[in-house]
Amino acid sequence: MYFLLVLDRGMKFKAFLTENGVNLLEKRFLPALDKMGKVCHLFLTREKAYFLHNLLSGEGIQCVAQFHRETLFDDYRISSQNEDCIAFAIDISLLQRAVRSSVSICSEIGAAGSTANHLQIKLVKKLPPNCTQAMPFLTFETKGYKSAVIQDVPISKPLSRAQVLELQTALDMAQDLPPTLVQVPDLNQLQNFVDRMKHVGDLLNVSICKYGDLHLQISTSLITLGAEFRKLLVIGEKAVAPSEDRNLSAQTRSERAISRGDAQSVQVSVKHFSKSLQCHLAKPDCAFYGIAPRGACLTVIFQFFIPGTHQTDKSISLHCRLPVLDPGT
Repeated sequence: MYFLLVLDRGMKFKAFLTENGVNLLEKRFLPALDKMGKVCHLFLTREKAYFLHNLLSGEGIQCVAQFHRETLFDDYRISSQNEDCIAFAIDISLLQRAVRSSVSICSEIGAAGSTANHLQIKLVKKLPPNCTQAMPFLTFETKGYKSAVIQDVPISKPLSRAQVLELQTALDMAQDLPPTLVQVPDLNQLQNFVDRMKHVGDLLNVSICKYGDLHLQISTSLITLGAEFRKLLVIGEKAVAPSEDRNLSAQTRSERAISRGDAQSVQVSVKHFSKSLQCHLAKPDCAFYGIAPRGACLTVIFQFFIPGTHQTDKSISLHCRLPVLDPGT
């Protein structure tokens, strides 16, 4: 599969999309990213490719999917006047549809022989019907044994140098890790709890403790519903739970931990929390939850293992930052 992107003078990108890259995008990451929002920025640099949600708008869930270039591409070449960076906004559902259709045609080719170099993608300007100004498109051209498919995916005008710098700055800020992260190995438990809670209220209190405890609670004037996950793996700042807290209620333990500075609590939207769990479509092996300093946001980091091992695959990363509705405690 061959990529060739050319739009303006000095702005070029070309690469071969690997079979692994096709599988990652079509079957895992694009379905997950589509749940985060209709439009994202595709940000290409010399070493990595990013799919970025809401980093410039400052509204809603921020989502960052990052791939080392070797994960998606074989022969990766990029050049631009923005220090070899290219970024533009794209509709994920349209991109997903184009990739899926192209893969279908490539499967037809596979039945007839070699599957190499049959999907070509170009970043071009075209004049749409009834328009007087050329518009940028990501054009997919797939040639099969007896057929060929050309699909134009509309994109935004590539970001300017100043906009690329703004995006890079926002990305750097979004990479900051919370001081304490707790591991949730089973996202299904969280999903089941949230499915029950979202019919109760709109606001979710999340507390994370250095002892390895994660507390979730939703309250209304009529009912309080909560869940507690204890003795989770902790990365970062840790503490030992006082023995006198063992027989206390989950809410009391959480309140005492917060008063001692061993825990933080924030309030987020149930809708945002539930949406972030849709990242399970990317098939992560586990997730880590943490609260940024001063309760700035709730961070969810999805971890991927190298297939057949329990070692982290550092070539792929995915994390979300949920906006906080209350400054926290």
